[in-house]
Amino acid sequence: MSDFKDRIIRAAKLDVSLYEEVEADTTALKQAMLVVVLSSIAAGIGTIAKGGLSGIIIGAILALIGWYIWAYITYFIGARLLPEPQTKADHGELLRTIGFSSSPGLIRILCVIPGLLGVVSIIASIWMLIAMVVAVRQALDYQSTLRAVAVCIIGWIIQSLFFVVLFSIIGNIFQ
Repeated sequence: MSDFKDRIIRAAKLDVSLYEEVEADTTALKQAMLVVVLSSIAAGIGTIAKGGLSGIIIGAILALIGWYIWAYITYFIGARLLPEPQTKADHGELLRTIGFSSSPGLIRILCVIPGLLGVVSIIASIWMLIAMVVAVRQALDYQSTLRAVAVCIIGWIIQSLFFVVLFSIIGNIFQ
């Protein structure tokens, strides 16, 4: 357990060697998934007054779905459309590194403190985005951080559009 906790802290510190470590560790997938779930639960607890217990459960499920989709989209864009010559990666490597890039989201539990919701949410979002760029750069063996930023932005746009369409369909079904 201390190894897992250490990995979470190193991921939040943007420790490049951690992202290389989990990229190579095929047994780290469960840990990466747990980081995504814990980050989502932290956000749910931070906003429990608005979402309640069902918000935490639905949020965790949606976070796992989003993580999987995000990793696949990032893999496709980064390894197939925008690779550098040395880029060699698979979907699992992106799942593991991107999962750990969710670790800064654990601070969202602090949103439960009145008055902190906005500032903590912004800090967590920016910090997770920076961690995601580090994760993508390492998993795809990029030399260019700018390329990793581009892959993350393109992936975010595609994932956002996917969820807009999904929620539109779900909304129409339940009307």
